[in-house]
Amino acid sequence: MNEASVELTILMPCLNEAETLETCIRKAMTYLEESGVVGEVLIADNGSTDGSQDIARSCGARVIDVPVRGYGAALIAGTKAAYGTYVIMGDADDSYDFLHLQPFVDKLREGYDLVMGNRFAGGIEEGAMPPLHRYLGNPVLSGIGRLFYNSSIGDFHCGLRGYNRESMLALDLRTTGMEYASEMVVQSELHHLRIAEVPTTLKKDGRSRPPHLRSWHDGWRHLKFLLMHSPNWLFFYPGAVLLVVGLIGMIPLLFTDITLGPVTFSVHSLMYFAAFVILGVSAISYGYLTRVYAKTTGYIPATKMPGFLERFSLERGLVGGVAMVLIGIALSIAAVVSWGGTGFNDLSPEQMMRLVIPAVTLVITGVQLSFMSFFAGILNIPHK
Repeated sequence: MNEASVELTILMPCLNEAETLETCIRKAMTYLEESGVVGEVLIADNGSTDGSQDIARSCGARVIDVPVRGYGAALIAGTKAAYGTYVIMGDADDSYDFLHLQPFVDKLREGYDLVMGNRFAGGIEEGAMPPLHRYLGNPVLSGIGRLFYNSSIGDFHCGLRGYNRESMLALDLRTTGMEYASEMVVQSELHHLRIAEVPTTLKKDGRSRPPHLRSWHDGWRHLKFLLMHSPNWLFFYPGAVLLVVGLIGMIPLLFTDITLGPVTFSVHSLMYFAAFVILGVSAISYGYLTRVYAKTTGYIPATKMPGFLERFSLERGLVGGVAMVLIGIALSIAAVVSWGGTGFNDLSPEQMMRLVIPAVTLVITGVQLSFMSFFAGILNIPHK
């Protein structure tokens, strides 16, 4: 086969799939023959010890050895080694339909960079997907992915998907485990690649052993990846909610108790609202630092931040932080003076706490803002 003439690489990661590998390769080869697509079947072997490599070669597939263990590691190496302009990846457990890949190829030929399969739209055979995955794991993680990344993909974790090889290599995907499936979609969305989705089917895999997937462990890895690549949802939005709620509750309680029906809010509630303010500022600070880090390292594309953060600088943050600390110290002095006016005798706890709580809140927040400003400045230092 002339390497330059290959349009499609059908890529299968493999780790001890001797039971089903031949079936998958035969189906993929049949598709290539019947469709007339010039292509190859590539097996990215992750260290099989059951003879999978020999089976693959005897069926006419090309095999590469991937020494780094992991689903993502195998697919990254396979993508780099692929001859095709397009790559369609799928598991070698005979759960995906390699006989009907034309919808993927058609979309790739139309210019889409990533074409996702949707098992919920195409059909899931009875027993092919555990109920935990079908009714909780996949819907929840896919829903979070759509919310966080403004995506329209209905099945974030379908293992049968096609992509333009050059477009995917340009993303420089790095995760080596199961979360690679999430990284591919997230980075494609963040870099505004053209994405399409086509129905596909899922049937019960043909292996007699359990799958490599570990439900809770791998589910957490996917969720963690989704959170860590969305600073807005991880830090900004929760922080903004805490800050706004804290200020709304804190400001009126600085002057008087508030009674709502049978409930009276006093200085004890003021302490909690002050804690909300501190936590809110902390979360927003983490979000800003994450954005600065993302900008300098390129691990996620730099996106527009709220206006006040776009204009933020070390100097402005330091001025604001020092001002807050000075106001907090002034309130603390006022509290001491008030105490001295009584000859340092007993005071009304409610009256004193309405000075002390905002004073402590301002000092903590001001010091934190000053340190955060210097940390952001350090992250912004140009480096090789």
